[in-house]
Amino acid sequence: MKKSFKVFGILLLIGAIVVAFFYFKNNESLPTGKQGPEADALATKMLKALNYEAYKNTRFIEWSFRGKRFYKWDKQENIVEVSWDTNKVTLHTKSPEKSVVLANEKEVKNNEILQKAIDYFNNDSFWLVAPYKVFENGIERKIVQYEGKDALLITYTTGGSTPGDSYLWILDENGRPTSYKMWVSIIPTGGMEATWSDWITTESGAMLPTKHEMPVGTLDMGDVKAYN
Repeated sequence: MKKSFKVFGILLLIGAIVVAFFYFKNNESLPTGKQGPEADALATKMLKALNYEAYKNTRFIEWSFRGKRFYKWDKQENIVEVSWDTNKVTLHTKSPEKSVVLANEKEVKNNEILQKAIDYFNNDSFWLVAPYKVFENGIERKIVQYEGKDALLITYTTGGSTPGDSYLWILDENGRPTSYKMWVSIIPTGGMEATWSDWITTESGAMLPTKHEMPVGTLDMGDVKAYN
């Protein structure tokens, strides 16, 4: 028994050292930047590189999140079907009180399931369409010098499920995102990077990502579709 406790203690110590090493190696301070016309111009360049007009005119978007949650979003009507496990929510994003909740194929009044659908959609759609949101209300844009090039720092001051989060968009020479660094409430290390490089041009012409690579693994967006 004493030997087992000793081995367990050693494993805990090793685990703590690995976590501490990862934290100090990857933790970065939030960079400072400058608001104004230059930041807005860089954001506009990013939108043009991704064919924002095609995205704006897209009606339907379908995708999944890590093969666990599934979405069909009617952007025009502000309605999205959110499915996971035995739950299916027809979520009215502008009027959640109109939403319909199904559990085991039966309609129920369940605020907990409804709130999960809202939070899932806020998070999972962000990983799909975040670049297109840079001029929405409650968003602060700054231009930052990163590795000798202009990068776009976005801070969400209001809205969504986690206001206060910041993202530093790394762009190629044409303005297309290749990755971003995150300073978000749910991740203890500042500056964790996720790729935005696996883009497809959808049926509607909008460009959307199919997966993201991170130090902790791959985030798969499933069979991504956008059409009218």
